[in-house]
Amino acid sequence: MFTKKEAWALVGGLSNPSKMPGYGYGLSAKDCITGSKLRKIANSVCAGCYALKGRYVFPNVYQAHQNRLKSIQDKLWVEAMAFLINWHKKKTQFFRWHDSGDLQSVSHLKKIVDVCNKTKDISHWLPTREVGIVKDYKKKYGEFPFNLVVRISATMINGIPHKFHKHSSTVVTDQQFAENHLCQAYKQDNECKDCRACWEPRISDISYLKH
Repeated sequence: MFTKKEAWALVGGLSNPSKMPGYGYGLSAKDCITGSKLRKIANSVCAGCYALKGRYVFPNVYQAHQNRLKSIQDKLWVEAMAFLINWHKKKTQFFRWHDSGDLQSVSHLKKIVDVCNKTKDISHWLPTREVGIVKDYKKKYGEFPFNLVVRISATMINGIPHKFHKHSSTVVTDQQFAENHLCQAYKQDNECKDCRACWEPRISDISYLKH
């Protein structure tokens, strides 16, 4: 059994995105596999990445992300992450994976799924552009647990959602391009407020207005 301090130190801590209803977890966008290629392509959803600006480029933040990246290999990472998420569930029952950064491997995704299976009272949301990793995971392990919504992000702005997976997200320049549900954060000081659409498995696609 961990203390909160021990678990926090092992995984490198959690993030607390200001727009979200609760805690999250992030890595450096510099370590994105697909994103590192897409941000060099004009009109891609990764061009002008928000996670490569502002406080994300501070040396202490980058070092924290590197510590988190390294910690994923620790054999106690799953237990420590689950402990921390369960610790905070009195405050919120919603958790976001990768408010910056993305999946690194099938093994990484499998560990996240293991955390979700140990935190069944929590609704998890994981946006990703690592299509190959998700495909390989599903081929090897099958579908995701009921409390994890993995949303595959479209490659280009105003692009068509990926169809191989039932949950997706897009970035659009106008609400007319929204496929299913338009994120309302643009009306709410760029915050979720009481909306939980991104975590809702009944919503197939979420569209975010480009800003």
